[in-house]
Amino acid sequence: MEQVLWFGWFRADIVAEYAQLFWHGLQMTILVTVICIVQGTGLGLLLGMARLAEARHAPAKQLCKFLLRWPATVYVSFFRGTPLFVQLLLMHFAVMPLFVNPADGLIVSGEAARHLKQNYGAFLSGIAALTLNAGAYISEVFRAGIQSIDRGQFEASRSLGLSFGRTMFHVVLPQVFRRMLPPLGNNAISLLKDSSLISAIGLAELAYAARTVAGAYSRYWEPYLTISLMYWILTLGLAYAVKRLEARYGRGDSR
Repeated sequence: MEQVLWFGWFRADIVAEYAQLFWHGLQMTILVTVICIVQGTGLGLLLGMARLAEARHAPAKQLCKFLLRWPATVYVSFFRGTPLFVQLLLMHFAVMPLFVNPADGLIVSGEAARHLKQNYGAFLSGIAALTLNAGAYISEVFRAGIQSIDRGQFEASRSLGLSFGRTMFHVVLPQVFRRMLPPLGNNAISLLKDSSLISAIGLAELAYAARTVAGAYSRYWEPYLTISLMYWILTLGLAYAVKRLEARYGRGDSR
């Protein structure tokens, strides 16, 4: 392909030649981000509720402490206290082979495990690591949001005979959602950018595409500037979506 220079230094022909690779990388980045946002939010909600779980009487009171609050606290501490990149490597090279292994996988073994590992290994490991990490951070958003609700509302719900779970889903969470939109949006944007780390284990997303192009031409401005613009556009889109949600659902919050 004939060289096409923009501004006297940017070779647009390189980007055009690998446009399909960048496009597939963009699709994979969006897919990973959406899946991890949904799963991470669900996991974060469960962890946040587990850290605040309480009961009125023994032995349920002790069970809440030892089976819910303490395990959830340790989980959040571990995933917030260790690098995401290390978690990703641990998941792909240590944890995943325990469950998906042609020889003795705990869940999948034999030819099915070999096929799954070769074709979807990096995807599954990346999704698992990002989801577990995001869940830890999002749980703090839910915990802080739930604790911001006036204690009197919990007491009023109890006096009406509502359980802890029903109080959360029918009274607390509808109010908390409006207050949590900005931090949840920030977590979603961070998750989008963190998805670039999955390229280290071979998933063909945007960062992997840029590294492939850079290796083929030994030029770095073109591929990395291209994906930087793509990430920027995706980030702006997410920020705009969160802003619209705030404008729509934040009006009813009087505080």
